[in-house]
Amino acid sequence: MSSFKLCSLKSLLTGILATTLSVGASAAIPKIIKLDYAYYAPTSLIVKDQKLLEKALPNTEVKWVFSQGSNRSLEYLNSDSTNFASTAGLAAVLSRANGSPLKTVYIQSQPEWTALVVSKDSTIKSIKDLKGKKIAATKGTDPFLFTLQALDSAGLNKRDVQLVHLQHPDGKTALERGQVDAWAGLDPLMAAAQIQSGAKLIYRNVNFNSYGVLSVKEDFAKQNPEAVEAVIKVYEQARKWALANPEKTAELLAKESKLPLAVAKLQLSRTNFQQNIPSEKQIQALKRSGNILIEEQLVRKGTNVNQVIDQLFDPRFAQKVIK
Repeated sequence: MSSFKLCSLKSLLTGILATTLSVGASAAIPKIIKLDYAYYAPTSLIVKDQKLLEKALPNTEVKWVFSQGSNRSLEYLNSDSTNFASTAGLAAVLSRANGSPLKTVYIQSQPEWTALVVSKDSTIKSIKDLKGKKIAATKGTDPFLFTLQALDSAGLNKRDVQLVHLQHPDGKTALERGQVDAWAGLDPLMAAAQIQSGAKLIYRNVNFNSYGVLSVKEDFAKQNPEAVEAVIKVYEQARKWALANPEKTAELLAKESKLPLAVAKLQLSRTNFQQNIPSEKQIQALKRSGNILIEEQLVRKGTNVNQVIDQLFDPRFAQKVIK
């Protein structure tokens, strides 16, 4: 073979190799990553405000979508409007049980973000007093599932009350206008109702609050593991910042939600940021709560909820990047 042909062949192979490498590199991190942010997920606000992901991935466009609740967050994820969803753990279980191929890859917090709330002058004192009453709750969210578990603990079920399906802000408004007797609140709106209108929490149970989690679709995680790791890294950075800067975190939450600083501080006083890697602790907590999904026929008949929870959690990405 002539030296000219040999050089040409080398050039061709070098070009193919370069192209292959560049395709592989660009495939590793998508050109656009879409996330949601929510007032009930303070770490998402920190990641967004400090542009942590933009700094970590300067060649990637980062798009943010606002979520009012876990149901909206999961709708966005399932319709590919986002790649990552900030939700309550039990809402993610419900979504996976009903056919959505989710993987929970990170624990943002352990909040006590919901309770049963009544107005300042209400005579309702306990769950049993709610029999025959109207309760506002956002279907498919932690407050809704909390309500079902709370009713069950008092020997009641959803047929003993009138559940009014409203988004969280509308539920708060309905309670304040006297259109419902109780509301399954969600922070920071719940904290706002307590401070601004004297609303009372008649039933609290931190064990009926599921963890704040970050989830992704299975196919996205398989195709873009480096992107999942990069997102977890910045959420972990935000979690550590929240722990180190409680005052600034409260100020950011107040600014974003346009609520008084006292409201943000009350919400954060009920939020435990000591969690990160999905573990057996969260799995067992969700399994204890998962029975309500079967009892209330929120999942298809014959669904093995414990198996769904085992399949939902994928700690490998977090284990790899969190030291």
